[in-house]
Amino acid sequence: MTEILPLDGLKVLDFSQFLAGPYCALKLADMGADVVKVERSGMGDLSRYLYLTDTKIGGESTIFHAINRNKRSLAVDLKSDADREKLWTLVREADVVLQNFRPGVMERLGFGYDAVKAVNPTVVYGTVTGYGSDGPWVDLPGQDLLAQARSGVMWLSGARDDGPVAMGLPIADVLAGASLTQGVLALLYRRATKGIGGRIETSLIEVLADLQFELLTTWLNDGHRTPTRSVNNPAHAYLAAPYGVYETQDGHLAIAMGKLDLLAQITGLDPEIAARDAFAERDAIKAGLATRLKTASTSHWMEQFIKADIWAAPVMDWDGVIDSGVLQTLDMVQQISRGEVSMQTTRLPIRIDGTRPASTTAAPELGDANGLLETGW
Repeated sequence: MTEILPLDGLKVLDFSQFLAGPYCALKLADMGADVVKVERSGMGDLSRYLYLTDTKIGGESTIFHAINRNKRSLAVDLKSDADREKLWTLVREADVVLQNFRPGVMERLGFGYDAVKAVNPTVVYGTVTGYGSDGPWVDLPGQDLLAQARSGVMWLSGARDDGPVAMGLPIADVLAGASLTQGVLALLYRRATKGIGGRIETSLIEVLADLQFELLTTWLNDGHRTPTRSVNNPAHAYLAAPYGVYETQDGHLAIAMGKLDLLAQITGLDPEIAARDAFAERDAIKAGLATRLKTASTSHWMEQFIKADIWAAPVMDWDGVIDSGVLQTLDMVQQISRGEVSMQTTRLPIRIDGTRPASTTAAPELGDANGLLETGW
């Protein structure tokens, strides 16, 4: 364990809820910051009740626990003058303030950037929205699936005839939280070296555009030709054969790179098919390769591909990943607890001075830090 984490002593007041803002706060907390989560009295963050499955831990969802470890909770009514006045004491002392309400909401509540800066001039103020603070989509709901739908990203996965395919996890929320973290750390460095605070903003649509930077750059400079996904064995809207995921006799494997003539030699693919243009006849090549790969097991093909330096990998499920031991070797899984509540979750994906920061503190009970409203930080 690192003796002093890099953000020890940093005070973060987090008004955000659900995933994007809290993901940023989670990363700051994992690096040592004291994150105080501002929640609604009585109910708290709605992610306490946002269930992926019927699994509850201590009466709350796994989502809430996963994204709010290492934090404390304030239960306040932001529409109450008395509660807001008490909260201002913490705002004045905060190094970082985070929020992910729709544009204008924090201003109406009295805790917008200008109001906070007036009492805390060097504060670093972080904001996540769905589609920015102005423009044609400013009032639309900033939700991950809806942002994916509006970003173009759904036409990049799956096969040509599948229609749009959503990513099976909240990629926009996670990327927005990660981008906000980068911005917060950059402004904290500026504050430390120049004494200047500031505001950092990002949105779901911005990070999804950034996620597609390679493909959008191609499209913007290629006459706006829409990419056509593979009919079969899809993995990338642009890349040529053999790039894709293939069924084997007992599972699936992914092939990223490899000479087609060598693949044909190993798999028994007709050399005439392998000699075709890998872009123009991508689907024909993939179809032939797919037929050959079904004739043997994943382990058989992997043994051959490794010998030939063909970049391939077995498609693993979570059981396979855990059974491989890689996450345990990297110490990426930890046990956290709160009273009688105990669970396993992931850890911060970076190491500092050779050590991965960790804490056994689980997500907070609603209002467990309300004493701060009377005593201050």
